[in-house]
Amino acid sequence: MQIKHFILLLITSLSAHFLNAQDLALFKGKILDEENKSIEGATIAVEGEKGGAISDRKGYFSLDVPAGKEIIVSITHLSFQAKQYKFTLEKNEIKNLKVVLKASTYELNPVEIGEEKTRTNSMEKIDPKNIQFIPSATGNFEDIIKTQMGVSSNNELTSQYNVRGGNFDENLVYVNDIQIYRPFLIRSGNQEGLSFINSDLVDDIEFSAGGFSARYGDKMSSVLAVKYKEPEEFAGSFTASLLGGSVHVEGSPKNHRFKFISGIRYHSNQYVLGSLDTDGDYKPQFADVQTYMTYDISEKWQIGFLGNYARNKYNFIPEDRETNFGTIQQALRLTIFFEGQEVTDFETYFGAISNTYRPNEKLKLTLTTSAFRSFETETFDILGQYFIDELERDLSSSNFGDVAFNRGIGSYLNHARNYLDATVLNAQHRGEYLRENGKIEWGATFQHEKIIDQLNEWDLIDSAGYSIPQPKLSPGQKPVYPIELALFNSFRAKNTLSSNRVMGYGLRTFNWDDKKNTAYTFTGGIRVNHWDLNQETVFSPRLNFTIKPDWEKDFLFRISSGVYYQPAFYRELRNFDGALNKQIKAQRSIHYVVAADYNFRAWKRPFKFVGEAYYKKMDNIIPYEIDNVRIRYYATNNAEAYAVGADFKINGEFVKGVDSWINIGVMSVQEDIKDDYYYTYYNDEGAKIIPGFTRNNTVTDSIKTEPGSIPRPTDQRINFSLFFQDYLPSYPSYKLHMTFHYGSGLPFGPPSNERYKDTLRIPAYIRVDIGISKELIGEKTKLSPKNPLRHFKSVWVGLDVFNLLQRNNTLSYLWVTDVTNRQYAVPNFLTSRQVNLKLQVKF
Repeated sequence: MQIKHFILLLITSLSAHFLNAQDLALFKGKILDEENKSIEGATIAVEGEKGGAISDRKGYFSLDVPAGKEIIVSITHLSFQAKQYKFTLEKNEIKNLKVVLKASTYELNPVEIGEEKTRTNSMEKIDPKNIQFIPSATGNFEDIIKTQMGVSSNNELTSQYNVRGGNFDENLVYVNDIQIYRPFLIRSGNQEGLSFINSDLVDDIEFSAGGFSARYGDKMSSVLAVKYKEPEEFAGSFTASLLGGSVHVEGSPKNHRFKFISGIRYHSNQYVLGSLDTDGDYKPQFADVQTYMTYDISEKWQIGFLGNYARNKYNFIPEDRETNFGTIQQALRLTIFFEGQEVTDFETYFGAISNTYRPNEKLKLTLTTSAFRSFETETFDILGQYFIDELERDLSSSNFGDVAFNRGIGSYLNHARNYLDATVLNAQHRGEYLRENGKIEWGATFQHEKIIDQLNEWDLIDSAGYSIPQPKLSPGQKPVYPIELALFNSFRAKNTLSSNRVMGYGLRTFNWDDKKNTAYTFTGGIRVNHWDLNQETVFSPRLNFTIKPDWEKDFLFRISSGVYYQPAFYRELRNFDGALNKQIKAQRSIHYVVAADYNFRAWKRPFKFVGEAYYKKMDNIIPYEIDNVRIRYYATNNAEAYAVGADFKINGEFVKGVDSWINIGVMSVQEDIKDDYYYTYYNDEGAKIIPGFTRNNTVTDSIKTEPGSIPRPTDQRINFSLFFQDYLPSYPSYKLHMTFHYGSGLPFGPPSNERYKDTLRIPAYIRVDIGISKELIGEKTKLSPKNPLRHFKSVWVGLDVFNLLQRNNTLSYLWVTDVTNRQYAVPNFLTSRQVNLKLQVKF
């Protein structure tokens, strides 16, 4: 029925256009602001005539107007001064005009203007101008996402983030409507390197933390949709810092039919990694090149190409590590001496070709084909010899803080030879038809995936000359010599997986007002996804309803709900041993989101407050464990879960002329693994048996316990983030930019692959980064005609201070074991305070 309706709409539109062509002329063009940037959402209408047109994202519009008589055309936009044109056109005449609108005298917050376009749905607009000012240890685009409502991150070395209790794999990322994938074998933020999105190329950002429409794909947590620029004139930038640099150029010839934007990035976090507890020879090299080009074959037909090549290499030869941990009553020190090295290599190729056809101003058709290829290698042989010492804690002792005595020694050997080759081929069609009371959207996708995976990984632990684990003996049984050594962990597998997916969606948006001028918007849609690996087909209905009362104060209320299936990708199929569960089913999350936002003015400046409460009911969940940024799945649908919480955000001009924002979130996310249980054993004295502590380990009684609901690995109860900007009033070229993150402790437990033990909490994550910048050349800088610097639009230098508070944030724990199987949790600390110098030139 959907295709039939589309054909009828297309025929009706073309027929109406043909019948009226004899009395009409065509008025079209592009609408820009004073900075030569496209204006989306401007209204073009003929006075005294019904209908009109709205400019698209690139500022283009097309409108049939009466011929043979004088007409007045009005062009209006909420944020700009209206403009009128008076002219007379002959039959079939085409008038092409470039329209430049001046900013309205009533100044609005730039973020508020951008968000007005998406205020009636769950997508939040983010101003890309602020990306360059965020102090960042990675330089990745995602650092601005980490400051958004509902988002949390406890690792400054990675571009990954959690959204409302979801993990990294539950976030959708699109660039120009094409889905982007994260690395498969990535184990730590140290290895990760550059993310796909190049900040220099970004033009438009939309983000949703839940309750998003059927237009976006099959993930359970969030969606990030990024559009790259289609420039109108030549420009570029150059950035250099102690962590690397980037160059980008963009332009369009005089006829503006061909447009391009390209960028090259290089990043090395060697300087940052030098502040970690583990000393050694860090040699990270991360680089990529990216380009986006479009060509207008005609006024109605455009083709585009998006290409990317990335190489993220990480070589590390560890030398030694010293970490102090414990409490005042028991201060401990772990010292490790290393041999060996780690080599990881992630090489990615990506290309996409798009065809966009606009038969008229109401209909837009797009066909896109893309190919993604990733070669990933992870190899290491690391021998660590460790000493666990207790420190002297007597303040009166001359040896205070030194080693008092040794509590244990041991060694471990970690080995891996992991290789993965991933290919994803995709062809998709998207369509959009505008109607007077809303629009219709639809899409269909075919995707082929092939994964070749080779896993060979093992760990050997030796404590005081004894291999762990020791062979288990029955009471009275004597050991048989020679004793066979057992590996602490061992995974080996070779997998080849080839499969196809067919996906589609359709949605309808209605806009209307009642007699009291209350505005309503309703969007309803459905997605379908079929995977031939397990022959599973899932349907995901979703809806969004907003009410904007005609009140004196600018309030808007929104309700969103929907079913969000997440069919497994390769990572969810593979269990801890490397075996694949090809019968795995799609995880499901049902979202209920209630939101309100309020635009207001304080101190004669614009502000916006947003509050959202949500509940997510999840079933068919695949349990997992997180170590650093590595997610390891149990590969079974044996859990149910829920997430409940609320997020609040206020943004605006806390300092006149610059944007800042604050986010606060509270949340609880729990899961119940259906078939988990454990036994508690007691000896003949009635005492609980604790291996390594109790002497009498003769079992005479036991109790079976089913844990029930336990915190998920992402159960972070409180989150707070802030992005603040300021400047010196007398010297506005001196600016300050600050980010602050607070996240309460995440659950963790011993490395036993038993989730019910993960009930301990990592200390809270607290981090402050600041950047101080000085603009040397700007818009108001006056230079002589002979000065070579006159070609630069802006030049500024900056000083970033990472981890200003010098807090030792804990990422995870290294578990070391003695011969009695007693385990010590040694914190893996993140980076300490460091300084970065930065230079940026725009031309």
